[in-house]
Amino acid sequence: MSTLNKITVLPGDGIGPEVIDQAVKIIEAISEKFNHKIEMCYADIGAAAIDKTGHPLPETTQAACLECDAVLLGAIGDPKYDHDPSIKVRPEQGLLALRKLLKMYANVRPIKAYDSLLDLSPLKKEKIQGVDFVIYRELTGGIYFGKKGLKQGGKKAFDTCVYSKKEIKRIAIPAFEAAQKRRKKLTLVDKANVMETSRLWRSVVQELASKYQDVEVDYLYVDNAAMQVILNPSRFDVILCSNMFGDIISDESSVIAGSIGLLPSSSFGKKHCMFEPVHGSYPQAAGTDRANPIATILSAAMMFEHFDMNEESNAIKAAVNRCVAERILTEDLNPRIQTSCSELGDIIYALINDDLVDFNSKKMDIAKSVII
Repeated sequence: MSTLNKITVLPGDGIGPEVIDQAVKIIEAISEKFNHKIEMCYADIGAAAIDKTGHPLPETTQAACLECDAVLLGAIGDPKYDHDPSIKVRPEQGLLALRKLLKMYANVRPIKAYDSLLDLSPLKKEKIQGVDFVIYRELTGGIYFGKKGLKQGGKKAFDTCVYSKKEIKRIAIPAFEAAQKRRKKLTLVDKANVMETSRLWRSVVQELASKYQDVEVDYLYVDNAAMQVILNPSRFDVILCSNMFGDIISDESSVIAGSIGLLPSSSFGKKHCMFEPVHGSYPQAAGTDRANPIATILSAAMMFEHFDMNEESNAIKAAVNRCVAERILTEDLNPRIQTSCSELGDIIYALINDDLVDFNSKKMDIAKSVII
């Protein structure tokens, strides 16, 4: 694995630049604390790039992403593109093109329930308390990328789902390795009773399971898995699934945390990697300093972990956990002490660098500006 020396930062659209600013702030805090020299360069993607160049992923951005060690992305999307199906160039095309360019076949989404925020989830507290699992989703194959089209003058449509053994194996192996480092349980989500591709997934995973005998493996049809995420989410440790099933299960799982603003993600391939929050661009809040930066900050923590910089990653998580436990948070999380996006970034920065020696959350609502 290469070292983390250069990051390409893609702020993107909506609240993307605001949450990215806080993640960059935290990367700088880690660099100071651990004496790292990390170069960061900026490039455009999505609607911001279309406005400047007419293309959602300009050549300059492509070059910057190919030449760095990691990509940190804010958010993509603009409402002016949402309601006109005739528009040919869209912000989201930039993200799909970037995934293809960097050949990132794996998407990883941790799902965690914080004790202090259990009341924010629509699910019962006793169902979600202690939930901590991670989803490994195959990202570049399956029905999203198979042959598709229309027939009979638009009266008939088709989408083809195709997977190879190689595609399945390259996402299953890191999922097994993750399970070994966690609670040693892996659940394959498929539809092997109906779909031939799912039967291939199950065959490959069963073959690999013999090489990871310390990992308990079970298999759930996707419809049952969707129910179990709601009824008994604590049963999961590592969930492995195909592209479409992973898309659905990961979005469903986001309700466990109580806010999509808490959920980070990573994507990686053989050479390149990218880190981004799960949430969208939330254009209604753009420029108001109200956005929740935690998902983006935790995405930076995942970046350090990806490069085996675990002490650095843990320092970020510890600072975030402190703020969550004290409910010093942005408005979307029903905080005890409300902060703006930038204020929360400042507090997490200070906690990482031990600048809040006399950290007293009870006084922060009175003298927050003095402390930060």
